[in-house]
Amino acid sequence: MKVSEKGHSVIIKDTQGDFSSFLTKLTNQYKTYESLNIIIDLSKYDNLTIADIKQFSLLSKQHKKAKKSFVVVVLNLDFNAVPEQLTVVPSLLEAHDIIEMEEIERDLGF
Repeated sequence: MKVSEKGHSVIIKDTQGDFSSFLTKLTNQYKTYESLNIIIDLSKYDNLTIADIKQFSLLSKQHKKAKKSFVVVVLNLDFNAVPEQLTVVPSLLEAHDIIEMEEIERDLGF
């Protein structure tokens, strides 16, 4: 797992290639990143399904409840089929843009 901080966000990327162990490791280490906006970079995976992405729902809900952004980056996916409670985008640039917009909304009280 590779972790890099950029401003008020942290980008977490799987380096092992094992989605299940990455999710477990991320869940176990969540407390380390809970004060930052989180970007989960899954762009190296070509065969993720909506069911795989839904496994982040609990972490996403918990993180958004704490008034922080949680964005998942996936390249090949039907984005219309993703549940509304999850924020999934196709690039890191879009993930950073989403976080900036959500930060502005929080600052304005939305």
